[in-house]
Amino acid sequence: MFGIYLKRELSRRKKAALVIALGLALGIALVITVNSVSAGMQQAQDKVLKSLYGLGTDMTVTKARTAPTSGSSGRPKFDFDAKSDSSTTQSSDRVMTQGGQSLKSSLVTEVAAQKGVASAVGALSLNVTKVNGSFTQGKAKSSTSNSGQQGGPGGQNGGGTGAPQVQGGGASFDVNSYSVAGVDVTHQDLGPLATSKITTGKTFTAAQTSAKVAVLSKSYAKQNKYTVGKTFKISGTKYTVIGIATPDSSESTTDVYLPLKQAQTLGDAKNQVTTIYVKATDSKQIATVKAAIQKNISGTTVTTSADLADTVSGSLSTASNLATSVGKWLSVAVLIAAFLVAALLTSSAVSRRVREFGTLKALGWPSRKVTRQVVGESIVNGLLGGALGIALGLGAACTVTAISPKLTAELGSTGGGGGMGGGPGGGGPGRQAASAAKNTIDIALTAPVSMTTIALAAGLAITGGLIAGAMGGWRASRMRPADALRSVA
Repeated sequence: MFGIYLKRELSRRKKAALVIALGLALGIALVITVNSVSAGMQQAQDKVLKSLYGLGTDMTVTKARTAPTSGSSGRPKFDFDAKSDSSTTQSSDRVMTQGGQSLKSSLVTEVAAQKGVASAVGALSLNVTKVNGSFTQGKAKSSTSNSGQQGGPGGQNGGGTGAPQVQGGGASFDVNSYSVAGVDVTHQDLGPLATSKITTGKTFTAAQTSAKVAVLSKSYAKQNKYTVGKTFKISGTKYTVIGIATPDSSESTTDVYLPLKQAQTLGDAKNQVTTIYVKATDSKQIATVKAAIQKNISGTTVTTSADLADTVSGSLSTASNLATSVGKWLSVAVLIAAFLVAALLTSSAVSRRVREFGTLKALGWPSRKVTRQVVGESIVNGLLGGALGIALGLGAACTVTAISPKLTAELGSTGGGGGMGGGPGGGGPGRQAASAAKNTIDIALTAPVSMTTIALAAGLAITGGLIAGAMGGWRASRMRPADALRSVA
């Protein structure tokens, strides 16, 4: 009889332990899946910001926007000479700093000196608008009127020679806009060129601070048929192409890269920059560093990736919101339910072990020893559930990464070249249309699992075991030896 009872009791314990472990496993697996997908969303969002805004740093510092002065349109002005001879081809470049906003180069040193800043580099973004075309001067032609009515200007009643008439005059011009970024050639690991790789030729050297050399983006070089070694002119200054840069992802927001001093000369912006790229010593302290820069350096705007994230929409944004809100709350709800089920099952199992715990107490076991016994068993069940949950969570994360569902991200209305160090946008309608086409990007979702997530899962498993064990131990500690004798009877 005792052998049959023992077998049944062991079978019940195994089933109860299995149910407890499975409940905890499902909750922990969901937590791991949600956390890994959220991490994948964050990585995808960072890639989007890097692609659409040229983001290659923790934050950027730009000049605070001010209202335009009265009478200034901020548009480039072109002066052409409509010569009197037949047709004359003319060309003119107008170079303007991005948005007309610039900072003193000395602010780069001030920003770098702020607490929490690892390094800071200045860059100058320019818009170049190139106009090519010609005027066609009209020819004067005399006409004689023999009618007896009022003629044109200068005409007389009864006829005579009319005023000269201009025929065939006109103009034909082609407008092309492109962006130029001045790069600090001594610190190329931070700045507008940091998000691209040199795939042809070479990049700048530290000795080329004033050299008339240029690196072109792959798309711009292909469009204009530029290769390494060729030359081109900006405002009459000739530059030699030394390299072709390919962005890490999507399209480049900058067409031409020049040494910073050359860009400052072109833009008539000596000792000025438009963007300061900032790298923080600790990525978790970005908000603190931002607040310090805004407090200590007036007249500046500090932009981080978190500031730009709200401007990204599309399925990536929708999925991210779901993972952040619904997913995390669902995980919390499932975990609470799993903890409650584990506690109730443990308490129920203790109730069925009245004979065992009552007998142990009759043999002299103190209540604390009985409690430790129950808590220890519960922790083992919790660890078993944690191991199963981690395995299930890793499997789910690997499945998401293997499938790699495609998500789309669209640039919001606040976007453009001027975000976090992105190159300035072009001015012509053709370039604006091309820029709009580049503001949507497809990206594959992954679900990376970090050691922090694994540690969180293990902690939850132990916590679940402790909660269940505490309730079961409290129930066991209240049993009396008389309960065991009554059960035997």
